[in-house]
Amino acid sequence: MGIVAGLDSSPDFTRIVVCDTDTGAVLRQGYAPHPVETPDGGRPSDVDPQAWLLSLGEAAGGGLLEGVQAIGVSSQQNALVPLDAQGNTVRPALVGGDKRAQVAAADLVDALGGREAWAQAVGSVPQAAHPVTKLRWLAKNEPENARRAAVLLQAHDWLVWQLLGRPVRRTTDRGGASGTGYWSAATGAYRPELVELALGHQALLPEVIGPSDAAGTTPEGLLISAGTGETMAAAFGLGIGLGDAVVSLGASGSVMAVHPEALADQSGMITSLADATGMHLPVVTTLNAVRTLRGAAELLGLADLESLSDLAVKSTPGSHGLVLLPYLEGERTPNLPHTAGTLSGLRRESMKPEHLARAAFEGMLCGLADALDVLRGRGVAVRRIFLLGPAAELPAVQASAPSLFGAQVVVPQPADYAAIGAARQAAWALGVSQGTLDPRNPPAWQGAAAQVLEPGEELAVGQAVRQQFTAVREQTHPGAFGP
Repeated sequence: MGIVAGLDSSPDFTRIVVCDTDTGAVLRQGYAPHPVETPDGGRPSDVDPQAWLLSLGEAAGGGLLEGVQAIGVSSQQNALVPLDAQGNTVRPALVGGDKRAQVAAADLVDALGGREAWAQAVGSVPQAAHPVTKLRWLAKNEPENARRAAVLLQAHDWLVWQLLGRPVRRTTDRGGASGTGYWSAATGAYRPELVELALGHQALLPEVIGPSDAAGTTPEGLLISAGTGETMAAAFGLGIGLGDAVVSLGASGSVMAVHPEALADQSGMITSLADATGMHLPVVTTLNAVRTLRGAAELLGLADLESLSDLAVKSTPGSHGLVLLPYLEGERTPNLPHTAGTLSGLRRESMKPEHLARAAFEGMLCGLADALDVLRGRGVAVRRIFLLGPAAELPAVQASAPSLFGAQVVVPQPADYAAIGAARQAAWALGVSQGTLDPRNPPAWQGAAAQVLEPGEELAVGQAVRQQFTAVREQTHPGAFGP
């Protein structure tokens, strides 16, 4: 019996889990925040990557990694680390959904000939967060730094490279590469001309290695696996497979599912990512999820989402005819960037706090069900849905989600799934290197402990609520999802 570690370097902190190689049981854990402060308390757009290393060192303190044979690295996606020819950072890493880059995203879309051209080229349409867009921003706003950028890494690539002692060879994985905007999940190849289109010149890109490959071994004999992005690591940690989808409830929402092939979507609603196993992970994002609930709670003078949930369950399915189209920040799915939310169906009997509270939950979940239908419409099988995020625990969500989604809903117990996925990848690479595991089949770890919710007799009621939502959406925004 061996032990492996998985570390997840998120935008705000590093978590490390040490797991049993055979079962995946978590044996030890470490945590440390990133030593990054901003004057307004928000997340910075520029971060010195050394902060990630300092956090990693602190999280691994107290002998946490003693006896570990292999490490996997998961990290925040879309963090671009430009290096010069000597391997030094040209400037701080560009991280997150950087609003400064919105104009650059529009420039790039036009420069290649539109959204469809990008979808065909790399499976996604440039957004402000994409590394390819950040390259364009760099070229336009910091031309000297752009000229010095000779090597392009993402956060997990850079961390793996540091753990290995900064070798000549630099690596990444399919999952991380698929989010750059200059690697195609469909062809499994870089599109270097897109780097040149954005940056103004070519740059060295990390070698894309297989899901069970090792990036290398440290001088101390510690095996480092390929690493991957947080989304792919969390999916791997949850153990999702064909027929499974994951609905993530953050301020915005995302829906992803495992699929055997890459999907090109000219509308730009589907981002075609690769997963951490050799399959594909199409993702559809909504801009409005839990922010819809927070807005409703503030409007009703409630202190928290638990109070909003308690109020909502006093109403009935359909909210007495109230329908909330939750496009409060505009919307990406459907593509309505400049619209606002709509409250429809106001009648004297529906003008009660509990009905508005329920309409907020139903609107949020119907918006996510629309995103699920985008995937279903492209042939993606969805038989089981994993529901993630603290809001997944709310009774009003659990009461409505199975019937609105039309599928079994699984609510996993809270855990560091990205770190666990990174550890599982480490165990896979270790097993392959020792000849005990097949490169095509990851270790069969215990599934996530979870609550399972079935649509049951409520299915027909839930689908009627969906129809009510769809009718209002089509009347307000006709053709938003096409003919």
